[in-house]
Amino acid sequence: MAEHRSMQRAALLDAARTLLSEGGTEALTFPALAERTGLARSSVYEYFRSRAAVVEELCAVDFPVWAAEVAAAMAAVDGPEARVEAYVRKQLELVGDRRHRAVVAISASELDAGARERIRAAHGELVAMIVETLGELGHGQPRLAAMLLQGVVDAAVRRIELGAAEEPPVIAEAAVGMILRGVRG
Repeated sequence: MAEHRSMQRAALLDAARTLLSEGGTEALTFPALAERTGLARSSVYEYFRSRAAVVEELCAVDFPVWAAEVAAAMAAVDGPEARVEAYVRKQLELVGDRRHRAVVAISASELDAGARERIRAAHGELVAMIVETLGELGHGQPRLAAMLLQGVVDAAVRRIELGAAEEPPVIAEAAVGMILRGVRG
């Protein structure tokens, strides 16, 4: 029984990712989740009490996976500049991933203060991964530098998501170049 519930929950989360990535937060409804998973709408409520609960669960499940991929990319290279580049490139590479599209859609949704704080904390953990590297590069305020670096990444992510005139590789090269010149400065 527990295994069945776990599989149903995973199916609901997968359906939620698809709905969010295809149609944004408006597409994430319990009737749509029920239709995608073959469950009765009332059954969806047995797993999640609200859309916000679905969103929170997605963040709890997906953000650590995403952060682990960024950490692995950083660990696979040598030297602080290469780690900075890997940090940026991996995040921009993940823009097309359904998990990322779902997290972006989530950030625009109506979450309670607790859920927003958990998302901010998870994002802070991602930024924290680069702080030590920036310290190695000699920054006197590596935490501030990490926040600014992440701001450039976030701007590049938004540019890619908006379907900007520039292709994603061009945006990635511009962001990496800007950041590397800044961290060397």
